[in-house]
Amino acid sequence: MVFNSFNFLLFLPIVFALYWILAKSSSKSQNILLLVSSYFFYACWDYRFLFLLMFSTFLDYFTGIKMHEATSQKGKKFWFWLSVGINLGFLGIFKYYNFFIGSFQELLEGFGFQANFWTISVILPVGISFYTFHGLSYVIDIYNDKIKPEKNIVDYSVFVSFFPLLVAGPIERATHLLPQIQRERHFDYTKAVDGLRQILWGLFMKVVVADNCATVVNHVFKDQESLNAGSLFVGAVFFAFQIYGDFSGYSNIALGTARLFGVELLRNFNYPYFSRDIAEFWRRWHISLSSWFKDYLYIPLGGSKGGMWMQVRNTIIIFVVSGFWHGANWTFIIWGALNALYILPLVVFKLNRNNTNIVAENSMLPSIKEVIQIIITFILTTIAWVFFRAETVTEAWVYVVKMFNFKAYGFPQVDLKPFIYIFILLFVEWIQRKKKHGLELSNVRHAYIRWIIYLLVFILILFFGASSDSFIYFQF
Repeated sequence: MVFNSFNFLLFLPIVFALYWILAKSSSKSQNILLLVSSYFFYACWDYRFLFLLMFSTFLDYFTGIKMHEATSQKGKKFWFWLSVGINLGFLGIFKYYNFFIGSFQELLEGFGFQANFWTISVILPVGISFYTFHGLSYVIDIYNDKIKPEKNIVDYSVFVSFFPLLVAGPIERATHLLPQIQRERHFDYTKAVDGLRQILWGLFMKVVVADNCATVVNHVFKDQESLNAGSLFVGAVFFAFQIYGDFSGYSNIALGTARLFGVELLRNFNYPYFSRDIAEFWRRWHISLSSWFKDYLYIPLGGSKGGMWMQVRNTIIIFVVSGFWHGANWTFIIWGALNALYILPLVVFKLNRNNTNIVAENSMLPSIKEVIQIIITFILTTIAWVFFRAETVTEAWVYVVKMFNFKAYGFPQVDLKPFIYIFILLFVEWIQRKKKHGLELSNVRHAYIRWIIYLLVFILILFFGASSDSFIYFQF
């Protein structure tokens, strides 16, 4: 069941109505409904993996309590590593086993040895990387005495499996989401209406921007050998907006849906393509994952406290691991390494915190310097996105080389219509860059103007939206 499906259009209002009817009873009843609804939502993908989600949830719930009750540091470590080991073990088997086996086999064959190792044929459980990281942050925080374990199994299960964030985030923290699940929630009309606006904007990003770009991108990456450099450049730009519209669109729908239930999720995107350098881009792109790696990997490795060498080493590690988190393919590792390479000069020369404010904060238009910075940053990220999208490193390299072969340029041989939707997206986001999402119109006084804008967005979705069965980040 995807957010842009007819099934979800039926599912959401039914759960919403029952949820607020139960508010007259108790928050416990609401949480039970959320848990049942979330498990149903997940089972619609593949009911066979529902047991894995429930097992992972119970494992972290149980080991969290055992860690807190442990009378010795040795016992506490035992329960901690049991949880971490099993969680990462499941992730390794389902997501990375074939990659490691295949890479090792290729290495041996490179030295002249024949090898034929056993691989497994299994579907990757949807959302496993996301709910595994939910659980890991929970047990790590308990181990470090930052939080106490949740004793209510229903509340903890809702924290892990809350359906708006279950399959593609944002990656929540227990310190942020659990208190909202535990307390009484009262219907807030203003919050719910703004949630609907955010859902509408997310749908525009997904079905109008991302899915229309996807049609061209699929054609370009499939037939790159027969297309000219101009077509490849357009394909790369369209993929940059496809993945942004797809994932940020999902996040907007997730945040908007959660607000209908009185829950505020972590913001995952903050207009990243207006970034003036790569460091700023990563503060604005997939924010929940970036902050997760910062808190649970970068800082434990020593962060920047051990001098420049340690800071450089740790920066490379988190970007390579972030790439590997996205998928079991060398293309993702190269993508992560490229972003590390981009950001290292900023780290070394202590320029990575230069752009922490909003671009053109006190003016309508950016300066010439800011325009140049934004364009350079976008080009760098677009080059890296080619490796993210390609099937192999060789395919990505050939693509990039041809894309910058200026002798092979010509008028693009692909449909350029998605540029219209990209322009609309960028125009709205620029106007709204100080707001949480594109349709947050609290500054528009007249209701009829707001409704005209909503109607225009709805018409764009209805008449110009393309169809897609899934979201890109569901595969991670």
